[in-house]
Amino acid sequence: MLQSLTGHSCVRLIQSNKSAWYFLFLVLGYILYLIFGAVVFSSVELPYEDLLRQRLLGIKRQFLQEHQCLSEERLEQFLSEALEASNYGVSILNNASASWNWDFTSSLFFASTVLSTTGYGHTAPLSDGGKAFCIIYSVIGIPFTMLFLTAVVQRIMVFSTWRPIMYIHTRWGLSKLVVALIHATLLAVVAVSCFFLIPAAIFSVLEENWNFLESFYFCFISLSTIGLGDYVPGEAFKQKFRELYKLGITVYLLLGLIAMLVMLETFCELQQLKQLRKMFYLKKEKAQDCLSIMEHDHLTFTSMADGSVNSPQEEKNETFGDFPVLTSPGGDDPMIR
Repeated sequence: MLQSLTGHSCVRLIQSNKSAWYFLFLVLGYILYLIFGAVVFSSVELPYEDLLRQRLLGIKRQFLQEHQCLSEERLEQFLSEALEASNYGVSILNNASASWNWDFTSSLFFASTVLSTTGYGHTAPLSDGGKAFCIIYSVIGIPFTMLFLTAVVQRIMVFSTWRPIMYIHTRWGLSKLVVALIHATLLAVVAVSCFFLIPAAIFSVLEENWNFLESFYFCFISLSTIGLGDYVPGEAFKQKFRELYKLGITVYLLLGLIAMLVMLETFCELQQLKQLRKMFYLKKEKAQDCLSIMEHDHLTFTSMADGSVNSPQEEKNETFGDFPVLTSPGGDDPMIR
């Protein structure tokens, strides 16, 4: 009997706190997903890192043997300065000295990556004034960009999602849930084709050292605003029409980001995903609970007003004590309704 009562109590406790339990499972699932990613990346990339380290150490030893007049300390100093300059996008190689990182089109490309929070990291401000301006520019520009993108996506959604779904629903009488799901699937296919597959094919042709997988990888890393910076177009030696190419990439990134936001917003509008999100959200207060709280506050306020009749401030409290109670014929508070 005691075990049965305990079991029923546990079941009632779980049912009354479903949202909290779902949220707990969500947190645990996210932590496990992070650990899973770390394990996979470590197991896949660590052997390649070790091979690259051994290869570089072998090249360094061979170079010192062939140039015995150069000490290892001086070589280390030279390499450290070269690598530090490379972190700012400046290379000492002959095939990279012809291109500048801060001409107008390159600066425009950099500004777009900052405002979109992509941030490839291949170019960074060198001066203190540039770093300070980058902070101020980002503080103002990132919220401005979010406002701009939100306004653009909201207007595009009217013609790309809401009107087509309502037209098909009213014209052919199909279920709105089915129409929305099919529409989201078709929109995803179009977006992936126009902003991933086709640009990846173009980049694999324009960039000499990129294959299709690397080009697709760049498109995904860029439009998802991850921006690792290991692949940046337009940085090849003697790139033809480099300024126009950089300008075209800037436009592509902006349009692609808008397309991704439209696609994500379309999927978020699906009823199935809304129901899934509600599992992890805090439930709103019910109308009856709000009504009870307001009635309790009103009773407390009235009792305080009645208890202050004999006070020196009786005339001031009388005006508050005569307030009518706002109720509807059905007994519901109109403010809640």
